[in-house]
Amino acid sequence: MNKIIRRVQEPTPRFFRKIRNFGLLLTGIAGAITTAPIVLPAVLTTIAGYAMIAGAIASVVSQTAVENEDGL
Repeated sequence: MNKIIRRVQEPTPRFFRKIRNFGLLLTGIAGAITTAPIVLPAVLTTIAGYAMIAGAIASVVSQTAVENEDGL
């Protein structure tokens, strides 16, 4: 567990920071669509749900990428 915490605290490469930020943006937009106070088509809310999961996974995975392994 300690290795995972250290890995998340390491500097993230530039490319993966962009993926992380895009994933957070995608998750936020999809969350806004799924919780909209108006009635939206079921297809749109289903796609937004999948986009929210994909954005969250992309953000988490890209946050654990590090430039230097050093035996982790």
